Amino acid sequence: MSETCSGSCSSCQSDCAERKDPKSFLEKPHELSSIKKVVGVVSGKGGVGKSLVTSLLSVLSRRNGLATAVLDADITGPSIPKLFGLHEKAMGGEFGIYPVKTKTGISVISLNLLVENETDPVVWRGPIIAGTVKQFWTDVVWGDVDIMFIDMPPGTGDVPLTVFQSVPLDGIVIVTSPQELVGMIVEKAVKMAEMMHVPVLGIVENMSYVTCPDCGKQYSVFGESRVDAVAASHGIETTAKLPIDPRLASAADGGVIELFEGGWLDDLFAAVLQAERKD
Repeated sequence: MSETCSGSCSSCQSDCAERKDPKSFLEKPHELSSIKKVVGVVSGKGGVGKSLVTSLLSVLSRRNGLATAVLDADITGPSIPKLFGLHEKAMGGEFGIYPVKTKTGISVISLNLLVENETDPVVWRGPIIAGTVKQFWTDVVWGDVDIMFIDMPPGTGDVPLTVFQSVPLDGIVIVTSPQELVGMIVEKAVKMAEMMHVPVLGIVENMSYVTCPDCGKQYSVFGESRVDAVAASHGIETTAKLPIDPRLASAADGGVIELFEGGWLDDLFAAVLQAERKD
């Protein structure tokens, strides 16, 4: 073992005798939970619409008749309850914590469903935040779930690493925006996924364009789309583009995201359905 060893084998390239199998870090979900597929939704930077994509994918899953769950791992900036119009609190029982159900039956757990006031800030250090996310996986009674989507915080810090190490992910979806910076940001997320041996199922470019209500022409407000070129450079087959749409924004702000209409993520969701966990 190297004198500078940090004990984190998952992010180390050394082939020492004490090296541990990355799978040894995986945690089992609650004993009363059966979760068939888990997909993480990640981004290299904040404010690109990661929670929106998470909610849209979960709604598509539910519309396809699948038992669906959302684990909101963005502890310091939880947005999922707002998108679904959830204000009731998650309740605990003798077996653990029970998620809150949306109007269409999507199971959701988020810190905002546990704190007394939705606007109370979470001023916690990284290890506590990471431990809370792990508890959302191990201590929540999810029941039978066909697909779980995990809304991760931006970047490649403690919480994303905890999810990658602790939860058996079938794949991740990367959310980004059209700016020139996108190439570098996406590359960081892709490289983290490669380090953790998790496949990238697709890239979503949010705020990709706006459609003129009069002539129907599309305008690239934040610059020309680069998502296809970036995806091709990393061998990622599936991409999607979300427009700047006032109706979608209104549904999100009003907590009625389950009423959205649009086929922007249909191909991506098909890729999610085909994803298989690598043992």
